[in-house]
Amino acid sequence: MAPGLSDEKKAEDEQSSKKNLIHLCNPHLQQMKEDVLYHFALGTGTQDFPAMFGDVKFVCVGGSPSRMKAFITYIAEELGLRTPGYDHPNICAGTDRYAMYKAGPVLSVSHGMGIPSIAIMLHELIKLLHHAKCSNVTVIRIGTSGGIGLDPGSVVITRQAVDATFKPQFEQLILGKNVIRSTDLDEQLANELMQCSNEIAQFNAVIGNTMCTLDFYEGQARLDGAICSYTEEEKLQYLKEAYDAGVRNIEMESSVFAAMCKLSGIKAAVVCVTLLNRFEGDQINTPHDVLVEYQQRPQKLVGHFIKKYLGKV
Repeated sequence: MAPGLSDEKKAEDEQSSKKNLIHLCNPHLQQMKEDVLYHFALGTGTQDFPAMFGDVKFVCVGGSPSRMKAFITYIAEELGLRTPGYDHPNICAGTDRYAMYKAGPVLSVSHGMGIPSIAIMLHELIKLLHHAKCSNVTVIRIGTSGGIGLDPGSVVITRQAVDATFKPQFEQLILGKNVIRSTDLDEQLANELMQCSNEIAQFNAVIGNTMCTLDFYEGQARLDGAICSYTEEEKLQYLKEAYDAGVRNIEMESSVFAAMCKLSGIKAAVVCVTLLNRFEGDQINTPHDVLVEYQQRPQKLVGHFIKKYLGKV
């Protein structure tokens, strides 16, 4: 059996375990006798979080419930944790907002589409990990995106999440005031994921900036929405400016994901496959079976990373 990540790094992780608990940036929570995670249909008064989730070391999040169920099935098989015929139950079966599955140290959670949806999920996920007394947790968003200057099927490992003006920041109105937060992601984790991609060598992968938008159509300079107030030339010029700023893909969740993980002291990464090259068009008309294979690529990459970390490669 080949070694996973270096023994020295594992020793350092173990020594710093107690220091790397999830940090909650909310003093009000200390005054609450019970914390109800409404959108997960879970609560500290009705569930034993440490018993249920205390061993979690990896959390993978993605938009689609079915995709996250497919991921937990895949990673359970890869880690030798799945009994033939076993169907992983949805831990959040009491709600239709999000889906959550667990296999050993891996948690798989859906987050819906767009910044508001993933932000709600992350608030409750971060609290769940804190209440469970988890430490040294790595959270990775796996998903789909539109590529810029890349062939469809390429995987982008995000260096920085940037906004629609290419700034590495997330802006949010809080109490009527504009609050700006950093969207830096863990550079070492991104490099480790890139190394994993080189090792499996099954598809093209790059490290680049990811632009996070508030909209799928106008916000991403598409020409095929119900409303469009710009020309094709203006669209292409904007995408060229994005490319020159280091942007290699566009999606709708990475900025708030990066900001919230950074504030909570969580090591985080974003790994998305590109479904098309936006320089060449706007609509996704790739055959379904090809899209399914594309969507499996981030799962394979992150799965290899988890197996390598656990010494199962």
